Amino acid sequence: MSRNQRTILSSPHAPNLVEARRQTLSPRELPTTSLFLSLPRLLVWVILSVLFAGCGPPQSSSAAPVTLTVAAAADLQFAFNEIGRRFEQETGHKVVFSFGSTGQLAQQIDNGAPFDLFAAANMSFVEELARKNRLVPETAALYARGRVVLAVNRESGVRAAALTDLLSDTTSYIAIANPSHAPYGAAAKEALVAAGVWEQIEEKIVFGENVRQALQFVQTGDAQVGIVALSVADVPEITWTLVDDALHKPLDQALAVVASSRHQAEARAFAQFVNGAIGRPIMQKYGFTLPGEKAAPPKP
Repeated sequence: MSRNQRTILSSPHAPNLVEARRQTLSPRELPTTSLFLSLPRLLVWVILSVLFAGCGPPQSSSAAPVTLTVAAAADLQFAFNEIGRRFEQETGHKVVFSFGSTGQLAQQIDNGAPFDLFAAANMSFVEELARKNRLVPETAALYARGRVVLAVNRESGVRAAALTDLLSDTTSYIAIANPSHAPYGAAAKEALVAAGVWEQIEEKIVFGENVRQALQFVQTGDAQVGIVALSVADVPEITWTLVDDALHKPLDQALAVVASSRHQAEARAFAQFVNGAIGRPIMQKYGFTLPGEKAAPPKP
């Protein structure tokens, strides 16, 4: 066993990393669903998003407060927790979030999980579930275009501002979300392949179940470096650099009401809130913008 292996296995987080390393996939094992969207198709989604947001405050058909259960991609954790608190203050309805990888949440909804709203990290999952009548098609709306960053643990001693810097021998472990079911993991792998470094560093890659777990590997120092969502990167333990979005397919994120929801009016209201006057500034603060928005990402 090498010195690096002894170090990582002595960590309390080692079991997760060992299991994550075993899950390394070859390129041919990645999902075949294309994330690429033509411009006319994307413009349709943007128009629907604007129309869906509406001009006034969210309306609810229920006189009594309800509890909404929202299945949301892991990159939304910080933004949606803040938006959820504001929504509760404004409407009296409670929001409970189930954060995870988009692919796993989509599978749960396909199997009948009792969610009211689905917020995916890639709109292809919303489109697929809508085709299966698991979502209400007319409620589908684009709410963000995500960005990925190269995140470095401040105490690691590693200097990495570009993907080619990951070739350095000082980097032993690189964390990304599992690309088989996490859109941010797929984007990370696409960027590494496009940068021409994937094959050289593949043995250093460890997979988190979602982008938040990948970030946690970097925060704890179990991985010196990670490629994660901008929206969760503003934490004290790391510094980050934006990855050129030309290196991966667009991370256009969409949401829709779950067809089996017993609180569809309230779920529509929350979706409207995300894209409305209160929600949009919060989303922008965490680096989520819609195509055409000029909001700058937060500073590292």
